[in-house]
Amino acid sequence: MPGCQVKWRRRCSASRHPLAAPVIRKLSFTGSTVVGKHLAKLAADTMIRTTLELGGHGPVLVFDDVDVERVLDVAAPGKTRNAGQVCVSPTRFIVQENVFEQFRDGMAARLAATRVGDGLAEGTQMGPMANPRRPEAMERFVADARAKGAKLNAGGERIGNQGFFFQPTVISELPLDATVMNEEPFGPMALVNPYRSEADMIAEANRLPYGLAAYAWTNDVQRQRRLAAEIESGMVGINTHTIVGADAPFGGVRWSGHGSEDGPEGLRACMVVKAVHEG
Repeated sequence: MPGCQVKWRRRCSASRHPLAAPVIRKLSFTGSTVVGKHLAKLAADTMIRTTLELGGHGPVLVFDDVDVERVLDVAAPGKTRNAGQVCVSPTRFIVQENVFEQFRDGMAARLAATRVGDGLAEGTQMGPMANPRRPEAMERFVADARAKGAKLNAGGERIGNQGFFFQPTVISELPLDATVMNEEPFGPMALVNPYRSEADMIAEANRLPYGLAAYAWTNDVQRQRRLAAEIESGMVGINTHTIVGADAPFGGVRWSGHGSEDGPEGLRACMVVKAVHEG
């Protein structure tokens, strides 16, 4: 840990100097919540405006009125995109009881069949993780979840002894005190739990202090409207995992940050409003 503390002090120093310069008028940062909080404190010293796009723990609500196979066609490749190292990655699959087993087994089968390897090689569907810390973190998450009674349905192990490859992983029936249910895995790990009612599913979606991206699958139009209103997230995808567009604001709420990138909102965040009154 002393080495980590030295690296952290260096990062603090590296960010402190430019943010203290009078030429800096705005800070826009994409990264972890812990670093974002640190930068926000530094920016407050000189009252620099901030846009912070931080961590998440993307909930995916799957109701029993949908075509489960169609949902899996989108959710499975969405989970393995960039080996799960995406801030808006779907992570906590909150599945209604009637379709839980079908969804869990389907996700496990699809992730187990994912071809992992060199991202430049033909046929590869998922490449390596970014650095040696990520596979180590995945192993800790898996061990902790299993020790607390969760079921491992697919994956859960490194691949080989070279590079940073990790098996696409499905874990189900996790207790809420499992570490990975509270910390963003940032890896190829799908967490699948059953829920009975819409209210229970919304409560789980909103349980954590993060609110970057959330997803929901249902054919009930009235429910779609309720979910859009009640899920606490900067972005919500209804029957889609495509939530990014140059003309749409991109950003989160609560510990996932504030402000928006893209869209008119992102442009306005870099502008200064001035009112001029003439008499």
